[in-house]
Amino acid sequence: MIKKLSEKIISFRPSSSISSAALVISVAGILSRVLGLLRDRILASQFGAGDTLDVYYAAFRVPDLLYNLLILGALSAAFIPVFTGLIAREEKKEAWKLADGLLNAALLALMLISGLMVIFTPWIMKIVTPGFSGEKMAQVVTLTRIMFLSPIFLGISGIFGGILNSFKRFLIYSLAPIMYNLGIIIGAVFFVPRLGIIGLAWGVVMGALLHMLIQYPAVKISGFRYRFILDFKNHHLQKVLKLMVPRTLGLAVTQVNLLVVTVIASTLAAGSLSIFNFANNLQSFPLGIFAIPFALAVFPTLSHFSAKDDRENFIASFSQTFRQILFFVIPASVLILVLRAQIVRVVLGSGKFDWEDTILTFQSLGIFAVSLFAQSLVPLLARSFYALHNTKIPFYTGLVSEAVNLVSAIVLSRFFGILGLVWAFSLASAVNMFLLLLVLRVKLKSLDDSKIISTTLRISISALAAGFTAQMTKYVIQPYINLDTFMGVFSQLAFCGLSGISIYLLFTRLFKLEEFYSIKNLFSSKLFRFRQTIPEDPTEASGI
Repeated sequence: MIKKLSEKIISFRPSSSISSAALVISVAGILSRVLGLLRDRILASQFGAGDTLDVYYAAFRVPDLLYNLLILGALSAAFIPVFTGLIAREEKKEAWKLADGLLNAALLALMLISGLMVIFTPWIMKIVTPGFSGEKMAQVVTLTRIMFLSPIFLGISGIFGGILNSFKRFLIYSLAPIMYNLGIIIGAVFFVPRLGIIGLAWGVVMGALLHMLIQYPAVKISGFRYRFILDFKNHHLQKVLKLMVPRTLGLAVTQVNLLVVTVIASTLAAGSLSIFNFANNLQSFPLGIFAIPFALAVFPTLSHFSAKDDRENFIASFSQTFRQILFFVIPASVLILVLRAQIVRVVLGSGKFDWEDTILTFQSLGIFAVSLFAQSLVPLLARSFYALHNTKIPFYTGLVSEAVNLVSAIVLSRFFGILGLVWAFSLASAVNMFLLLLVLRVKLKSLDDSKIISTTLRISISALAAGFTAQMTKYVIQPYINLDTFMGVFSQLAFCGLSGISIYLLFTRLFKLEEFYSIKNLFSSKLFRFRQTIPEDPTEASGI
């Protein structure tokens, strides 16, 4: 496997199947997430869950909103399906015109809006963080201004990533987040001692720059040659802009709710925003290494089958990916719930991160884990609609779910503080997932329902057995380890986690789950028993 990954790094060779592509993304995702956990441990140890990290996370909010609205909406909902369609029809000249046009439009928009935002940052942050004042407000304004450089680099990088996705060159695309986290770690370790908290902001900018630079060679090899083309009359660019409007509106709703979370958290106890982000980052680990890779890997294939009007293979690809995501995420949710205290203590429990911070964080993590299955399926469901060139449905369902989030956050935070914000987030995620699933089922008439239900039931039983085993293992080994030390807690987490995973794999084998044998064959370097091929020649018909 290492040899294959090395060859892919050198040759930028496209992935040949959804599962192998997902593996590539997952391996890189694991490295990125591990660096992310290391980043959080460094931040927690240096600053604790207090005012400094509240400032840091609040400063992220508006620059992140700018990137999400202008770039992410165009890529996930519009650019990739249109660009992939042009490649499939062998209209490469038009495809590259589209890429150049979108890149130039995005650059101009990001530079103009970022410049204006820098000027008005003090007034913007008074709205976003009304609970901040004095030195805390001055710091968040300074950090936000510096971070407005990052959307420019990430905007360019995002379009590069869209091109690589369309050509199924997932490895380099997946390495970009690693570089982003590396830049933030460099900022925390080397910049902060010299520049203070400002060093964190420059670390973010450095990470965004590295995120862009690592993708450029692969994009160039794919055929990209930069040209200053900005033709808003180009009907392909117009189609992208038209398709991205509903997606951008949907993201706007999501970002507004994240702003609301920031606003509410800024009025709660110091460290509330930091705790929300720490717990969210921890629960995002399985999301990033299982759910997102499969959703990204299957997206070009779903777009291809949609362009060919091949509904049968579209549904088969969706069903297979849906079940593969649940195969990983359901047991991960159960084990996180059982071992949440150990996870928080191992990852964050050092330095200025005290016991009160630990309790609030693992309580938040447990709530997040309840909705992890829903969060994991939303990317696949949304991309299924995007592949069908339908961006309105995810917008409408997002609107409903985010309304639930907004109302719940306002009400529950009054009674439960930061935990109320986490419950609101989890409830909204579940609403969004079920609405998307229901509408897609109605639209396609079938989603291979019986197989999905049967597989989900067997996965759930196996996961419960894994959770019970992990819980019992905690009591068995507790007398033999010192839980006041890092190694003691780590040993408990490792033994319990491995015992749970072992039982889960045993049960899934006894249930003869297709997903178990697929993963087994993949790691033994064999072909998948039910291999889903991504067409090398975009003009060829493909199937399961």
